[in-house]
Amino acid sequence: MKALINTACVLLAALFVFPVYWMASTAFKPDRDIVSYPPRFVPWPLEFGHFGRVLGDAGFWAALRASLTVTVTVVTTGTLVALLAAVALARFTFRGRTGFVLALIVVQMIPGEALFIPFYLTLRETHLLGQLGGLMLVYLSFTVPFTAWMLRGFVASIPFDLEEAAAVDGASRWQTFWRVLFPLVAPGLLATSIFSFITAWTEFTYAYVLINDPSNYPLPIYIQSFIGRDDVDYGPQMAVAFLFTLPVVVFFLLVQRRAVAGMSAGAVKG
Repeated sequence: MKALINTACVLLAALFVFPVYWMASTAFKPDRDIVSYPPRFVPWPLEFGHFGRVLGDAGFWAALRASLTVTVTVVTTGTLVALLAAVALARFTFRGRTGFVLALIVVQMIPGEALFIPFYLTLRETHLLGQLGGLMLVYLSFTVPFTAWMLRGFVASIPFDLEEAAAVDGASRWQTFWRVLFPLVAPGLLATSIFSFITAWTEFTYAYVLINDPSNYPLPIYIQSFIGRDDVDYGPQMAVAFLFTLPVVVFFLLVQRRAVAGMSAGAVKG
């Protein structure tokens, strides 16, 4: 029975990994092999011309710069704001705290498609339509509630006695926060930053609707630009997709251990 379960798990994993492998292999295939029948599962000889074409395109670097700007801003700003909110919700008692926590959960239940028109009209009236700043605000409205809710449970799992002991030793509230609470909550920050990173780096639909200036297109929109009216330039498109996927994989590999610890710890108390 155990062997059967292991085999089923391996097959399921292969099912999910195969599209990623096909994307990567297509990026290294010559044009004649990309749409050949029967299909070639192993790219040989390796073709690096698709990557050269992409890396030589100024549009790719502009899209990369836009994606990095949006992602770094959303992750850093969203995590900081969510951390401060989580500390307030976990450590202070004030009127409406329970309702505010419930509001954070309810926000996650609203379908993203229902917010297209409100976001579009709001950004248009504030002259942020087509600007990266407007897109950052939209992403923050998604990531901050979820991150604050997750971090609240993590902060609540840290004994308050540690902060009281630091205060007795003469530490100010600010020193207690940075020297006692912040180091202990760091695994939770890494765990929740994964959600913010993936949202800001890979989101396509809102970027496609709200960014109408080609100079501000992020990488997901740039990938779509290889789809023409009559055909698709698969080689360069898969090369961009391969380069686009690498930061997500690298980021997850760097934080996976602390991420698992942070998620499990944040789910204990709340």
